[in-house]
Amino acid sequence: MAFSRVRKVDILRTAAVMLGSLLASLLLLHLLTGRCTSAGPLRTRRLVSGSDPGGYGAGRRASRVLADERARRVMEAPPPGVEAARKVSPRFAGKVSPLGEGSKQLPQALIIGVKKGGTRALLEFLRVHPDIRAVGAEPHFFDRNYDNGLDWYRELMPKTLEGQITMEKTPSYFVTREAPARISAMSRDTKVIVVVRDPVTRAISDYTQTLSKKPDIPSFESLTFKNRTTGLIDTSWSAIQIGIYAKHLDNWLQYFPMEQILFVSGERLISDPAGELGRVQDFLGLKRIITDKHFYFNQTKGFPCLKKAEGSSKPHCLGKTKGRTHPDIDPEVVQRLRDFYRPFNMKFYQMTGRFFGWDD
Repeated sequence: MAFSRVRKVDILRTAAVMLGSLLASLLLLHLLTGRCTSAGPLRTRRLVSGSDPGGYGAGRRASRVLADERARRVMEAPPPGVEAARKVSPRFAGKVSPLGEGSKQLPQALIIGVKKGGTRALLEFLRVHPDIRAVGAEPHFFDRNYDNGLDWYRELMPKTLEGQITMEKTPSYFVTREAPARISAMSRDTKVIVVVRDPVTRAISDYTQTLSKKPDIPSFESLTFKNRTTGLIDTSWSAIQIGIYAKHLDNWLQYFPMEQILFVSGERLISDPAGELGRVQDFLGLKRIITDKHFYFNQTKGFPCLKKAEGSSKPHCLGKTKGRTHPDIDPEVVQRLRDFYRPFNMKFYQMTGRFFGWDD
């Protein structure tokens, strides 16, 4: 009986010792875990090496805790490149592709005319804008190369990033009868820009360009009339025909609403380039970045030039083929042309809702 009581006491003592050891181990583990997560780099190295007063076993347990902590941090860390993307300038936010190269897109906006109206100047000015990417050469897709297909056309375009606008300019589109239907078939949302100029001045400029290439062509006066005596204007001559803006606009309005067509004044593009560029940027839904600070007036050429062209830190003026001196034209011929164009101009003002002042 006494032996039985002693046996029970021994068992209880053994259980108490084991329970005490277990509690002590749990307490030690808890303390080590708290010290690992809060320890600096030096303390971490001591735990891993086993030199901590907790001994070799405690060092191994601490190593496992650190490994778990590192794994957690890796899982929570952002993917590679995300931190760099967060540091990109806000202007390019959302535009960074994996390779930063962009892709080729069909144009969302076109400068469709008119010849000798100021289309080259407008294109060069617009290319200063960081959200516009444009082809330098004239593709002539919708008038001469349409049979090559849209894939061929797309390959001519520069690569753009998300949010940038792809553009091209071909002045002959405005007077090409098939162009509106073809452009609409590509995209009904295409925005079109037409630079217009006093049709009499435009015709003389057109003739001047041809004369520089073919010095032996007939005089401007002889080409203007079917019969000089009767004063009947020859509307089959392209230099005259292009300036009948109302007629060409009628064709475009069969496929595009007026709100998708912007008319830019060639005269104001010279006298107030920033003002006209502001209208164009608004039309394209872009921030007004191109302002007066981008231009200076070149007295020799007689038109504004860029202080800094696209991709350059140097001033840039259009080439010597622009701003040629016009030949002297018989004032009587000029007046007859003004009389001829006046009713077409008036209709054009009504259609566009803008007075261009060519008949003052």
